[in-house]
Amino acid sequence: MEKTKVSFRTKCIHAGNGIDKETGAIRRPLTMANSYRLPEDASAMNWSDPNQLVYTRNTSANQIYLQQKLAALEDGEDCVVLGTGVSALAGVFFTFLEQHAHVICSNVSYIAVYRLLNEYFPDKYGVETSLVDTADLEEIKKAVRPNTRLIHIETPGNPTTRVSDIAEIAKIAKAAGALLSVDSTFASPYLQQPLAMGADLVIHSLTKYINGHGDAMGGAVIGRKELIDQIKRQAMVNLGGVISPFNAWLIMRGVVTLPLRMRQHSRTAQQVAEFLEAHPAVAFVAYPGLKSHPQHEIAKKQMSLFSGVLAFGLKADAATHNQFLNSLELIVPAVSIGHDESLMVYVGPDDERNHFYPPEFKDGHLRFSVGLEEAEDIIADLQQAFTRCGL
Repeated sequence: MEKTKVSFRTKCIHAGNGIDKETGAIRRPLTMANSYRLPEDASAMNWSDPNQLVYTRNTSANQIYLQQKLAALEDGEDCVVLGTGVSALAGVFFTFLEQHAHVICSNVSYIAVYRLLNEYFPDKYGVETSLVDTADLEEIKKAVRPNTRLIHIETPGNPTTRVSDIAEIAKIAKAAGALLSVDSTFASPYLQQPLAMGADLVIHSLTKYINGHGDAMGGAVIGRKELIDQIKRQAMVNLGGVISPFNAWLIMRGVVTLPLRMRQHSRTAQQVAEFLEAHPAVAFVAYPGLKSHPQHEIAKKQMSLFSGVLAFGLKADAATHNQFLNSLELIVPAVSIGHDESLMVYVGPDDERNHFYPPEFKDGHLRFSVGLEEAEDIIADLQQAFTRCGL
């Protein structure tokens, strides 16, 4: 049976897996080697080949297995796995943004993306960056220039959960002769398939939902082989952004339960978002599954469920937001998303991206990664924190 023809859940289990020839184990073993035996005649080989097992800075066995699995999940031709999600993002920008190129990017995005495209690449390489609200198609169209080489969107966006219309933005990118890259970390491959909607590259921080256990770091880019090969040569082999075999092995294990986890994250987050939206002390809730979300209809069109991340604000000052956060007993005050446990972080009004935030975010907000606990337990923890804060 062709593994590309089976269901998503079956791919999560079987893609990239196989019988170990030496032991007969039915699961790929962890291979903690940094070097592999050369062929008998190595005189004509490419020492920097990212697809041949020579040296682990080029690639490793566990990395290859994980790449096969992730490419299958996104229905992409190929995949490159790197050491972190930021390595994957930086790898795309480094590979496809030549000197004085122009890039269009979501104006509210992961902080590392903001710094890479708003500071480092312009300062070091003369790259021109337009930061726009990518939920507004007209803003994107107006930002296009003759030297636009890349449109990069994050949907749902971090931390606002803003949703951008992938299919429509793909049309704009194609007309401009630019690539479209989509950071789909908040959705995971189970909830959203950007390549099927016209994107050229889809990016994931594997650290988050794809691993799902809060114990490994990695990043991935999936797309056409001709594009992925360029990232492998430049950002992996020659910048050294390779993932460790152990992290690749851990993430390979985590993927198996991705569909089960994403359904639970999404269903629980919907219940929690509805609870928060109805609470009198809450100023706003941003969650794509709520009808009040500005891009709810677009989210319904391009996502199968709405994931586990939401943002909300209290009708209170910064000190009370912090008091609320530190009054939680089950929910952990910590960064990151996609863990089994619920995580929450307060982002204050002094955040450097604040002038790009929607108005309701400008006085600070709480980003909430809803975990796999029972919804009733999460809601009870929120309620007791409200009570302790007198809200």
